[in-house]
Amino acid sequence: MTYEIKGGNLPVLVLHMEAGEQVMCEGGAMSWMDDGIEMRTEGGGFGKVMGRLFTNESLFQNRYIAQRQGEIAFASKFPGSIIPVQITPDHPIIVQKGSYLASVGNVSTSVYFHKKFAGGLFGGEGFILTQISGSGMAFLEIDGSAIEYQLAPGQRKILDTGYLAMMDATCSMDVETVKGAKNIFLGGEGLFNTVVTGPGKIVVQTMPLASAAAALSAYLTVAKSD
Repeated sequence: MTYEIKGGNLPVLVLHMEAGEQVMCEGGAMSWMDDGIEMRTEGGGFGKVMGRLFTNESLFQNRYIAQRQGEIAFASKFPGSIIPVQITPDHPIIVQKGSYLASVGNVSTSVYFHKKFAGGLFGGEGFILTQISGSGMAFLEIDGSAIEYQLAPGQRKILDTGYLAMMDATCSMDVETVKGAKNIFLGGEGLFNTVVTGPGKIVVQTMPLASAAAALSAYLTVAKSD
């Protein structure tokens, strides 16, 4: 199986499949496909279905099986990026809720609970994230462009809330209070930052959906008042 990511800031993942090859995806993620690719809807048991409910994923996943050579496409739901991530048994990743798009191979998603109360309550990424593990390739939806950093052991990256899209499971995440009353009340950056500590790779997104929605709502409010 080969893949292409097309479309610039309105991306689509196109997989070129041979007979017998399979791909898993979120329910409703398929955008178009060739004739001869069969769909099977799977739940994976009550526990997995409920886990996907908590992580903003669809309750069921679809498996597409190629009966003969053909292509299948998955378009992003929001302007941004689609990135491939290699998953191995010793390299699980933690991603923001709703970013899983599709996967090839023996890849599974599960609920990841934030270990620290403060990090889940104030960090912007929430208590519940998604862990992707197994062996294969996962494709993630990123809000805006994806910027990658490789953190050394103990190296920290301080992010505004909502900008963390992915981190290796070897990284840890916490929150840090912005210092100084003037910075808090006049700086416009909020009260808390997300702090990610290495070792491991992180992916930062340049346009979190919540930030984009807040910016658009200001214009919508002005338009309504006019």
